[in-house]
Amino acid sequence: MNRRVLAIATFCFALVIGVLVILSMRRTSVEPEKPAVAPAASAPRAASRPAPAARPERSATPPRPAARAPKPESPEPAAPVVEAPLESGTLRIDADVPKAQVFIDRQFVGTTPLTAENVKPGTHQLNVTAEGFDGIAQTIDVEPGPRDLTVRFREVRLDATVAVVHKHRMGSCQGRLVATADGIRYETADKDDGFKAALSDLEAFQVDYQDKNLRIKLRKGKQFNFTDPDGNADRLFVFHRDVEKARQRLAQ
Repeated sequence: MNRRVLAIATFCFALVIGVLVILSMRRTSVEPEKPAVAPAASAPRAASRPAPAARPERSATPPRPAARAPKPESPEPAAPVVEAPLESGTLRIDADVPKAQVFIDRQFVGTTPLTAENVKPGTHQLNVTAEGFDGIAQTIDVEPGPRDLTVRFREVRLDATVAVVHKHRMGSCQGRLVATADGIRYETADKDDGFKAALSDLEAFQVDYQDKNLRIKLRKGKQFNFTDPDGNADRLFVFHRDVEKARQRLAQ
């Protein structure tokens, strides 16, 4: 009897324990687990953000912009003074002899006929040479614009002068001999000794360098013996040379 009662009690106790275990398991599955709260010391501090600046209230009428002071006017730079370019000259040069060589200020320009452009206005030296003829040298004045020049080698040019003393049989007189392409003349205060003749009318025209004498005899006329006032035979020689060249060219 006691054993039966003990067995029943044990069975009841085990049944109660089982029921309690089942109830406990249902409650655990129904209630959600609460998250664990980290300690306050380990929580990171939120970064502090600056408070937004207060915006100014907009008025009904916008403010007028303040008047700006006028800028001082800077003086305009003076325009540079530019000299007007000097217009150059143009020379059209020809000669009565073909292929004559032309030099301007000792610079070879070319052979005739030619056109020399961009010649600076002013005074220049012109030299022209041709085979078989004496060279021609002359000073030319160049002006802006074109200009035609013709050099004549075949034209006889002569302009010679020399001071002389005419020796008479009795005494002497002074004057000067002048020779051009038109002729030769003796200018003196003694009207009886003065003469004028064509170059072709000279029967004799000779210079004696040692005697310092220039002899002139007119065709069918008088003979003259001239000396230099200073006894310089060179001046008589140069005068004779220039006149004799012109006489030969006129004869040709």
